Amino acid sequence: MTDARPRPDQGLYTISVAAGLAGVSVQSLRLYEQRGLLAPARTKGGTRLYSDNDIARLRRISDLIGQGVNLTGIEQILDLQDENSRLRRTDAAGD
Repeated sequence: MTDARPRPDQGLYTISVAAGLAGVSVQSLRLYEQRGLLAPARTKGGTRLYSDNDIARLRRISDLIGQGVNLTGIEQILDLQDENSRLRRTDAAGD
């Protein structure tokens, strides 16, 4: 029997559903994408599809905004976290 659950990086949610799940506005999602904080998958027709990983990232962005961090600071924090995750995966693969 195959596992029918989608991968956490698989785009599933439209922009309005993703906004509701993350507790942000559709306009904010578009701004975050424009600023490079988020890169949702797109259908052939150009519809954005957000994954569970994207929703988690949106919640992290919201948390940082709630702490008073501006978008430039959020970009730097997320870049460092992404790099840290990449290095940990590389290190784990080398063990």
